[in-house]
Amino acid sequence: MELKDRIVVVTGAASGIGRGLAVRFAAEGAKSVVCADRNLAGAQQVADEIGGVAFACDVSKEDDISRLVDMVEREVGPIDLFCSNAGILTIGGIETPNEEWQRIWDINVMSQVWAARHVVPRMIARGGGYLLNTASAAGLLNQVGAAPYGVTKHASIGLAEWLAMTYGDQGIGVSVLCPQAVRSEMTRGHEESVAALDGMLEPSDVAQACVEAIRDQRFLVLPHPQVLDYIRMKTADYDRWLGGMRKLNRQFGGKL
Repeated sequence: MELKDRIVVVTGAASGIGRGLAVRFAAEGAKSVVCADRNLAGAQQVADEIGGVAFACDVSKEDDISRLVDMVEREVGPIDLFCSNAGILTIGGIETPNEEWQRIWDINVMSQVWAARHVVPRMIARGGGYLLNTASAAGLLNQVGAAPYGVTKHASIGLAEWLAMTYGDQGIGVSVLCPQAVRSEMTRGHEESVAALDGMLEPSDVAQACVEAIRDQRFLVLPHPQVLDYIRMKTADYDRWLGGMRKLNRQFGGKL
């Protein structure tokens, strides 16, 4: 898919990766970039900068996502690319309270289910479309010190795989973004974390990788190319890989 003249929706567009995606898609010549975020003022600022449109959307609520899709299709036009980018980080392990597990599950996983539920049938009816779902390298590997994050990002990748294998023959392209550390509000204060061992990228670097993957209709988007080597090591010898992860856990004291 080329982005020129396309209508694109980006959730979590007020900052971080979402802002980087919105700016880059506009630069690629998108017909309209819809910036959606709980922080409407922040989304509006990005939209004003790129000549886009802003909508308020709390992705932890299916009704908000349904309303977003309806409004965009009615007021802007048919959605060509929907980027389920909004996500949160919850630090902790099995002791993390149930309500925090539920919140991160709704935002990191169910928001992507709901987006697909409301946009995919419309895309199929008009011959195709594209989904870009933001997960994390933590979904392919895992995350020391953050069980809810690692678990939900694994689920996010599983959902993207299912969408690709179920709807690929009906014209739906799917890419899943799996970076390590990216400079954003989420990673502020975690510059020395496990995820940053291979460096912390700028959102613009991540957006470049996404544009290339969408253009090539490539499923995995790996802005940190080392992640592919880590996946291969993991699948080649799972026990050895787990031993290496335990070493990282000891090195960082079980912290992020």
